[in-house]
Amino acid sequence: MISIDIESIIPHRAPIKIISEVIDAQEDKGVTSAVVSPAWPLFENGAVNSLVLIEAVAQTAAVIEGYKRIKQGKDSVKGWLVGIKSAKFMVDKIPVDTKLTVFVASKYTMENYAVVEGTVKSGENVLATMVLQALRLNEDDIKQ
Repeated sequence: MISIDIESIIPHRAPIKIISEVIDAQEDKGVTSAVVSPAWPLFENGAVNSLVLIEAVAQTAAVIEGYKRIKQGKDSVKGWLVGIKSAKFMVDKIPVDTKLTVFVASKYTMENYAVVEGTVKSGENVLATMVLQALRLNEDDIKQ
């Protein structure tokens, strides 16, 4: 695990903030972890809907981008507009207290646009895989 203040590099705050630790952050890939909580969105009857894993991947992608921008001397990301290119879920629900590991790799970037591939695991079990498209919304990126 590396020491990164997550809230300093992603725009998410409770209750939507899902990731809790940064395990690895590089300019084109990263790994985070989280523990399923009843405070998370889509919680019901002791579990969360697996759709919340999309947010875990998006937040991990934001960690990668924020880390890269800080290394370049820029402000962290203020927001993203995210689309789901593809997603496959191996489970419908995830019980509270399940530890998740989120793996994200950048597949393509161009100016304010990026495509990332994400995998979410619990132990060795793959819970979801997906490809997300993201448009960065930083003020310094908007051409006048």
